[in-house]
Parts: sequence; C-alpha cells; structure tokens
Amino acid sequence: MFGSVPLLSLVPRPQPALPASGGDVVSESVPKLVQLGSALAVFFGILLIVFFVAGRATGRLQRPVALLVLVGPAVLLMLAGLVVPAVSTTFYSFRNANSSRWVGLGNYRWAFTDPDMRHVLLNTVWWIVIAPVAATALGLVLALLADRMPPRAESVTKSLIFLPMAISFVGASIIWKFVYEARDPSVPQVGLLSEVVMKLGWRHPPDWILWQPWNTLLLMVIMVWVETGFAMVVLSAAIKAIPREIIEAAQLDGAVGRQLFARVTVPMIRGTLVVVLTTIMITVLKVFDIVRTMTGGNFGTSVLANEMYAQRFVQFNTGRGTALAVLLFVGVIPLIVYNVRTLRVERSVR
Repeated sequence: MFGSVPLLSLVPRPQPALPASGGDVVSESVPKLVQLGSALAVFFGILLIVFFVAGRATGRLQRPVALLVLVGPAVLLMLAGLVVPAVSTTFYSFRNANSSRWVGLGNYRWAFTDPDMRHVLLNTVWWIVIAPVAATALGLVLALLADRMPPRAESVTKSLIFLPMAISFVGASIIWKFVYEARDPSVPQVGLLSEVVMKLGWRHPPDWILWQPWNTLLLMVIMVWVETGFAMVVLSAAIKAIPREIIEAAQLDGAVGRQLFARVTVPMIRGTLVVVLTTIMITVLKVFDIVRTMTGGNFGTSVLANEMYAQRFVQFNTGRGTALAVLLFVGVIPLIVYNVRTLRVERSVR
C-alpha cells in the first residue's frame, strides 16, 4: 500500500510561521510600551516622594534624611553591582564544576599547578610587564616631540595619534588581523607585515599568528597602538604644566638635552607617569577582546581573562571560571589602590 510513497511524506510537516502583519506588530508593541511607561512613572513617582520627604525634613532628621537620599541609591547600586557579585563569585570559586560540591582550594590549586594554566599566567605577566611600559614610553617620546611642534601641527599630530583610542579593541584587532594576514609567498600578499618583510628580503615569512611565542608580542602591539595616544595626551598635559621658571633655571645651570629631561622633566611628571602606567596596567590585566578576536586563546596566546571566559562560558566549569575571576579581581585591586593613593598625594602637593 505504501510501497511507492515514502513514509516520511505521510507525516504532517509543520508549516512555517507567517510573518506578522503591521497591525499585529503594533498590537504587540502597545502593551510593552504601556509597561515601560508605567515603570518610568513609578520610578519618577518614587523619586518625587523621596525628594518631597527630604525637603520637608527639619531639625535632627534633616541631615540623616539628606544622607539617605543622596548616598542611599549609590550604596544600593554598589551592593547590587559589586559587593554581592564579588561575594557570590568567591563562594562559587570553592565549589566544583556544577557548584554541587565543596572542593575548597582545589580550583586555585589547579590554576597554579596545571601546565597549561601556568603558561596562561606567564602570558598574563608578560602582558603586564611589556605592554604598559612600551605604551607609556612611546607616549612620553611622542609627547616630547609634539611639544616642540607649532600649535597647529601639534593639534593635528596629537589627534591622529589619539585616534585609535576611539576604536574598540575588537575593531582594532580586526584591523591588525589584516596587517598580520599571511599567504603563500607565490601569491600576492594581503597582509601589510608580510609584504614589507618580503620587500626587505625575507622570502618565506611565517604565519604571524601561529609564530610562537612571538605571536603574543604581536598581539601586544595592538594594545600599545591603542593606548599610546592616551599616554601621549596625559603626559603632554603634564609636561606643559611644568612651570617655565623651573626649566629656565635648569637651563641657566647648564642642563640641556638629556640632562634637562632626566633631572627636570621626569621628576616633575613622575606622579603622572605612575598614574598612566598603572592605568594601562589595569586595562592590560583585563585584556580579553584582542586575544579572543585574534586567536580565540589558541596557539599559546591565552591570558587570564580569556581563560576565565573559556572555563565559565565555553566549558561551563563554574568553579574554575569563578576562581580565575577572583584571581583577576585580586590582581586589579592593588593597582587601583596604588593609583588612587598616587592621585591623592599629587593633589595634596598641588
């Protein structure tokens, strides 16, 4: 009976959903808009009531009510956005992959004893050491050079150097992915780096992204390219803030060139140098976009932030992922504290 008819053809197939008409879309959007408007009305209504109560408070209640109104929302947001997630993350870092069993320091022991994780931590250390120093030093050199230009040329030059700061790390990585593109030497090259080195005589350049361990340094170049403009602008402002009398007095004492730079300029902007260096260090310690976009953490280029993402959202290992998040958080805290203390000292001196 069914010899000439495939059995699958007898099974009713689901019909594709027809696109919603304009009227249906409008009818679905109206309740959502009403809900949004109601939520906004309730929010502003609560604000009006709070400010009305705060304005009517007098006597002993005036100061506590004012503190509650002004500081209370900030405290609630800090608790909801920072304290509670930090405590929760720390708690889960002591549990196993699916958070069903307590494992103590097992995840942290894995982070410091696993050979692959040791390589990830070493890569992170190299990033923290090399990239901030290179970006700060290059920014200082460019600031000194730009400071000697005519005002109009200085503005244009600084704008061009600062321009990469307007690009996200993902966008910058895509740009440099074309720079590092490698093809067989017998065909026309797309990658700028391969084309340049071949013109200089290197007949068979490597695939730059696979070229370990130099591929990690090539990824650092992207970070330096983005952050150099920030360092240059901040350090240039600090150099211009040096009193002219100090420079003229040093020149009268015979300080010129390197002596003027080493004995006057650097000591006068030392606080700003430290702030720029630590700020870039914080950015580098959290680097994720560049590594994820360029290599996905493969070919020996993974860093702490990328490995945290991979463990938590790719391998779904909550324990290890949160343990790496805690390590990242602990690594950032000293830099932030030192940065804040330096800024306070600099302001007190001024």
